[in-house]
Amino acid sequence: MFCYQCEQRAANGGCRVMGVCGKDSQTAALQDLLIHASQGVSMYAHRARALGASDHEIDLFVVEALFTTVTNVNFDPERLAVLVRRAAQLRDKARDMYTRALAASGTASSKPEQGDQAAPDLDGPAAFAPAGDLAGLVKQGEGVSAAWAARSAAVGPDAAGVASLALFGLKGMAAYADHAQILGVEDADVYGFFHEAMDFLARDRFTLDEALAMSLRVGEVNIKVMAMLDQANTTAYGNPTPTRVRVTPVRGHAILVSGHDLADLEAILQQTEGKGINVYTHGEMLPCHGYPGLKKYPHLVGNYGGAWQDQRREFAEFPGAIIMTTNCIQKPQDSYKHRIFTTGLVAWPGVRHIATRDFSPVIDAALAEPGFAEDGPEHYITVGFGHNAVMGVAGQVIDAVKAGKIRHFFLIGGCDGAKSGRNYYTELAQRVPDDCVILTLACGKYRFNKLDFGEVAGIPRLLDVGQCNDAYSAVVIAMELAKAFGTDINGLPLSLVLSWYEQKAVCILLSLLHLGVKNIRLGPTLPEFLTPPVVKVLQDKFGIMPITTVDQDLTAILGQP
Repeated sequence: MFCYQCEQRAANGGCRVMGVCGKDSQTAALQDLLIHASQGVSMYAHRARALGASDHEIDLFVVEALFTTVTNVNFDPERLAVLVRRAAQLRDKARDMYTRALAASGTASSKPEQGDQAAPDLDGPAAFAPAGDLAGLVKQGEGVSAAWAARSAAVGPDAAGVASLALFGLKGMAAYADHAQILGVEDADVYGFFHEAMDFLARDRFTLDEALAMSLRVGEVNIKVMAMLDQANTTAYGNPTPTRVRVTPVRGHAILVSGHDLADLEAILQQTEGKGINVYTHGEMLPCHGYPGLKKYPHLVGNYGGAWQDQRREFAEFPGAIIMTTNCIQKPQDSYKHRIFTTGLVAWPGVRHIATRDFSPVIDAALAEPGFAEDGPEHYITVGFGHNAVMGVAGQVIDAVKAGKIRHFFLIGGCDGAKSGRNYYTELAQRVPDDCVILTLACGKYRFNKLDFGEVAGIPRLLDVGQCNDAYSAVVIAMELAKAFGTDINGLPLSLVLSWYEQKAVCILLSLLHLGVKNIRLGPTLPEFLTPPVVKVLQDKFGIMPITTVDQDLTAILGQP
């Protein structure tokens, strides 16, 4: 196997025997094969769409296949094998759709070329035929991985690395598109771009410039996708409002909801009404407490634990049932394997999966566990500072900046992880001067979100914008403030200091680069798939830079430590 799609890859440049995330070589091969097979689907779907033909089942499958291969989503070889075979079936459906569209257009060619719109038969991933058993599929996946390595050697490490940047960004964007469509917000052009990008990534040859252009287009389209998800969430549950959230236990039976899916949380809240069960959020579900349509349930009592990487300890100590709605799942300990469940695209071998939104087994498991014996000491944090809430006090913020009461804004957020060096973000937040405001989002906030930062100019110094996809809110806030000050984002007293772990962070970074945001500090390390020459290009064009030390970075940003 070879995998370097996350920040915690092995020290030799990537995971080659076992993934640091827990992914074994069999699962890695099947995930590569699923991407390959899905590229074959998109090769036909992209050409069919150019002729006016499309299919929703095909569109959604490619999005879900990409999301399935995001870090810490699906570790189950049997379920991955089912998806690979489904890809082959839908590839045939896409080919038939394309053939019919060609016939209707009168452009079919008797001697087709691979890149020709008129080619009824395509090769490469479009010609994939799945093996008859799991071992055969794994062998095919290993062959795909080897073919990708050979292509990398042919196009060069720089172009190959940027193609990986595009693919990983596409995976992250697929997660957001899937959450949006679950709540009924979709866009035909977005689906079309997924197919276009997958078709590009199926090529045998491409240049560095072509790969970089595609990566930035991923960032461009991802802005639209994040806006779609923002629309989906706020239409369904209202605009988030500042809300105090309890982070200590409440006596009684308990269910812990982890992941990112708001619709799953709503279903659980509805199904647990009147059953004497308290519901807690975990990880990236914390911002759900700010949505009026979710916080109206009185048995949504608080948030438990911290970021994803501490779950094996925290889940073992949680005296109730646990449901993983999306990433990040880790290998469950035996002590709680009987009371943890997966749903949606998440899977772990031996963990019970909820295929529909009937969470009765989760409820039964919660009632069978003792729950919390007593209330913990009360402690609260505040969430709900989305763009609507922040812009509601924009005048106050602008006046404070003009009066010199607010000197600078820091966006400190992104993915958290277990790798050493992430304590930098805690120290940075603590060292930010009292006349500065900190915006935060995603699970990186857990490095400091339970600390007391007080207020400046009558507003909280720490503003929790939301989940990782709520980077859209941060962008909206920045763009609106830029308008008010008659400048662009780069002209604001704003510094972005981001942490990354998996592919959703990659697509957000690409969106920021598409917007022309400069001088982003990124850590704990730079992506392995970006070669030194590519990093230099990004530094020269965008000023992107690795984090250094808190003292050095604060001095560079503010002119003083």
